[in-house]
Amino acid sequence: MVVVAILAAGKGTRMKSNLPKVLHSLGGKSLVERVIESVEPLSPSRRLVIVGYQSQEVKTAMEKIPNLEFVEQTVQLGTGHAIQQLLPHLEGYAGDLLILNGDAPLLRSKTLENLWKIHQENQNSATILSAYLSNPQGYGRIFCNDEGILQKIVEEKDCTHDQRQNNRVNAGIYCFRWPDLAKILPHLQANNAQKEYYLTDAVTQVGKVMAVDVADYQEILGINDRLQLATANDILQRRIKEKWLLAGVTLIDPASITIDETVELQPDVIIEPQTHLRGKTVIQSGSRIGPGSLIENSDLGQNVTVQYSVVTDSVIQAGSRIGPYSHLRGHVEVGAGCRVGNFVELKNTQLGDRTNVAHLSYLGDTTTGTKVNIGAGTITANYDGVNKHRTKIGDRTKTGSNSVLVAPITLGDNVYIAAGSTVTEDVENDALVIARCRQVVKPGWCKKTES
Repeated sequence: MVVVAILAAGKGTRMKSNLPKVLHSLGGKSLVERVIESVEPLSPSRRLVIVGYQSQEVKTAMEKIPNLEFVEQTVQLGTGHAIQQLLPHLEGYAGDLLILNGDAPLLRSKTLENLWKIHQENQNSATILSAYLSNPQGYGRIFCNDEGILQKIVEEKDCTHDQRQNNRVNAGIYCFRWPDLAKILPHLQANNAQKEYYLTDAVTQVGKVMAVDVADYQEILGINDRLQLATANDILQRRIKEKWLLAGVTLIDPASITIDETVELQPDVIIEPQTHLRGKTVIQSGSRIGPGSLIENSDLGQNVTVQYSVVTDSVIQAGSRIGPYSHLRGHVEVGAGCRVGNFVELKNTQLGDRTNVAHLSYLGDTTTGTKVNIGAGTITANYDGVNKHRTKIGDRTKTGSNSVLVAPITLGDNVYIAAGSTVTEDVENDALVIARCRQVVKPGWCKKTES
């Protein structure tokens, strides 16, 4: 049995942000959310998040994650002090405690599984994760004997010159036998340069302790400033892109593409340069996205193409073509075999199958039937200054160029709207609508005005 504690109380001063450090985003998820997800394969009996700075904001951000418990650390006096706050919450508990940092989002689940496995197999009082870094600046150093048994941990600020030459570092990830740790926690002392209670002091007092090296040192990298956040993003993007390339997705110029970890792609999808996929986006096989497109929280069917366009919170069915320079937003649904073309904006609109909105149009709060053709420059005037209203367009209806449909309005099936019309009343099936002033031509008028 294992309980997980996640340290998420710090302010993160070096981020230079009003947002708590652990809530900064990486690949579509907050730092702390990534840490929480990394422990799921361990099936912990409890997940305790230790909060402090802007604790309510942190709690609110994670309120949709089930079965989290929050522990307050009202004053931040170090990692040892943070874990001391668990004593009343884990009274009588006899299992293991896995301690993670809420600002170390690159840890893989298999690394944590291996750490816990070694901890149990060797019946350790504590097992800590370590790594070899070419530049260990900022990390505490680990010193072990030849059998991997820990002898001491020295925080960098307390290291001597010689101790700083050791590049085996403490990753800040611990697995303790809780009863052994609980005996030590009340007796920690703040005898260090920072006047803080270090959890590392407890490590050397609990009994047998082993260090386990992580295979990929990048997993332990923490986030303390925006530069480190950008570095972590580069690492995460490499992981994500390698995953999809090996799964049969083509990425043309991967360096110019970004993909959130929450995105799902099927084989034979092609992602063109300068394309960015965000949120809970799903793209099915045969689709070609980009170049120069942003897709966010949207579902795209098979064989969809999107060029130089922005699509958010929308659904596009199989075989439809979007762009160039289209903008779909606010729960748009595009049917199969549709064409949404140059400089078209759709908002909260549903297009029936094989409908064309080819260019220079705005459809807001609109529902169309099948095989509708929207002429260039057609606008649905959906806002009366107070409320939004819907436009309904029947099957096979065609609007002429520069038509304005003033909502609320319903056009029947097989309706034709003459170019330049402003339509304000409902139209029955099979009708032709001409709603414009009659053209008046006055020959020779220009010459008369000049005389």
